Amino acid sequence: MPRAGAVREDEGMTRYLVVPQWQGSPSSRAMQLIDGAHAIAGDLPRSSTTVLDVPMEAGEALGTGIHRLSALQRVRGLVADALEAHDVDAPEEHVLTIGGDCGIALAPIAHAARRSPGLAVVWIDAHPDLNSPDTSASGAFAGMVLRAVIGDGVPELSLDGAVRGDRVVVGGARSYDDPELAAVEEFGITALTVEALRDPDALADAVLATGADAVYIHVDIDALDPAEIAGNAHPEPFGVTVVELTSAIARLRARVPMVGASLAGYSPASAAAATDDLGAILRVIGALA
Repeated sequence: MPRAGAVREDEGMTRYLVVPQWQGSPSSRAMQLIDGAHAIAGDLPRSSTTVLDVPMEAGEALGTGIHRLSALQRVRGLVADALEAHDVDAPEEHVLTIGGDCGIALAPIAHAARRSPGLAVVWIDAHPDLNSPDTSASGAFAGMVLRAVIGDGVPELSLDGAVRGDRVVVGGARSYDDPELAAVEEFGITALTVEALRDPDALADAVLATGADAVYIHVDIDALDPAEIAGNAHPEPFGVTVVELTSAIARLRARVPMVGASLAGYSPASAAAATDDLGAILRVIGALA
């Protein structure tokens, strides 16, 4: 039986695509991303939810600096196919993609950019995910996803300029590598601190300032303060609260049409603990859905 706070069957025009991908994560708890994704799926409307069968094999780097690249490419294809099928079946509904690691956002952003050429991307994450294979210490794609979105540095998974850097807004990041700071400057990315997000209008103002006419919102749950959520393999102190995050998303959606969204990064310590944080996560999903 779904827990209290589960998303209702009649709650908005949203389809849910659950992608338990773990291959992009650098964490020793990467496999727990599967438990997290399935725990979230259990509280989503069954008739509106599709859970992809993600291959379990790790995959190969194929001579690149991206670990498990072959598996990541395969999952990207599966997600893209699911989104194309959705366009045929229910084009009036938007899709909320749920991971898994942050790499699950790549195909949905590409899909949204094809439908809305004036797209802005909001990336809510404790880490900006702006490394490249040349700068990443881990080789994990989860730390390169936003760099791939803006079409730089990750040729095997790049979106090839579908989203310009000056239409990207990073929010809540508080752990930057030096190359990521350089990328923010080089590509004209807007970066909002946790303190800035405490103004519920700051996110919408930043997106509107890009000149975009539609927005895609990605949330990694590590953007939340560790006091708000325990199932986080990479906790960073002094994050946003659930109230601050959901208020910012609500104000943004009231002012800019949202054409897609994703949520990733739920990595409970064990399958038994996977339901512990669902109250907070479902509030964020409610804001996105």
